[in-house]
Amino acid sequence: MSGARRLTGAVLGAAGLAAAGAAVGVTHRRRALTRRPGPGRADHPEVPLGSLRATPLTVVADDGVPLHVEVDEPAEPSDLTVVLVHGFALSLDCWHFQRLHLRRAGVRTVLYDQRSHGRSGRSEMQHATIEQLGDDLARIIDEVVPDGPVVVVGHSMGGMTVVALAEEHPELFGERVVGVGLVSTTAGGLDVGRLLLPVVPAKVGLPLARRTVATLARRPAAVDRIRRLGKSVAMVATDLFAFGDDVPAAYVEFTDAMLSGTPYEVVAGFFPALGGLDKFHAVEVIGRVPTTVLCGTADRVTSIGHSRKLHSRIAGSRLVEVEGAGHMVVLERHEQVDTELDRLLAAVREERVAR
Repeated sequence: MSGARRLTGAVLGAAGLAAAGAAVGVTHRRRALTRRPGPGRADHPEVPLGSLRATPLTVVADDGVPLHVEVDEPAEPSDLTVVLVHGFALSLDCWHFQRLHLRRAGVRTVLYDQRSHGRSGRSEMQHATIEQLGDDLARIIDEVVPDGPVVVVGHSMGGMTVVALAEEHPELFGERVVGVGLVSTTAGGLDVGRLLLPVVPAKVGLPLARRTVATLARRPAAVDRIRRLGKSVAMVATDLFAFGDDVPAAYVEFTDAMLSGTPYEVVAGFFPALGGLDKFHAVEVIGRVPTTVLCGTADRVTSIGHSRKLHSRIAGSRLVEVEGAGHMVVLERHEQVDTELDRLLAAVREERVAR
């Protein structure tokens, strides 16, 4: 047996044992999660999470990958189009509450699944880069919003996509792109090692995390089987890492379904791009337009310091710190996010009138 196969087997075996052992320790947390109160009145229980749909469109990326796109067309013409860009291992469904809010406000909204995510086609791994995601966003704007002003809002890796758009297509900002929302995101310096190995010191964690992810990527189907077997552990981990408060179990289950539905091969493919991101030099151009930077103070994925740094580099931006909220603030504090989205659109309209 080769050294690589022995290492892969050892890692998978350790992962399986860890999942089994942890399952015993998290049983009470899992039970406590299921006993939490259900969604509140503001959650629109008549519209189940992830149930919003529109007639699908396909936009073909420059390398041939088909991107799944949905457009919410209002009954009356909209003066703006909002493009919502989701994060790593999620799908367009994560914008459930913002999508519903914009529908009811009569705002034309474009949503799409990033390459290799959701209903979009699988990308070759050499194209699993943030730069490619920025080009994909440019293609979406060109084909689905050929005319009129655009506001782009990105969450997590979606925010990094917006930053890549600014780096690669700065001419769009102030012309086509007239407003930006950056939610729970960064332009670099992300310690992705902490996501995989949160108990390992940062200097050790990132290199070890990269080796572990690369090793496991050689047997992605086996990893996916372990993920399914460790569902209770995964659910508790999602609750701890994605949320700051004790949110309704439905939020955790909804988020976990998106995460677990993303094949490990895709997770491993994008991992190097997240760890190697370094684009703070490119964010200055975003300051040409009204910009909101929003993050929860209890975000364990892209901590609040990343948003503060973005705010300091983007002239005129508005920083919103959501006290106690975690990475999935778009679900956890959706009312506040919706309010800030309204505020951003109002600022865009005011600036357009002033011109």
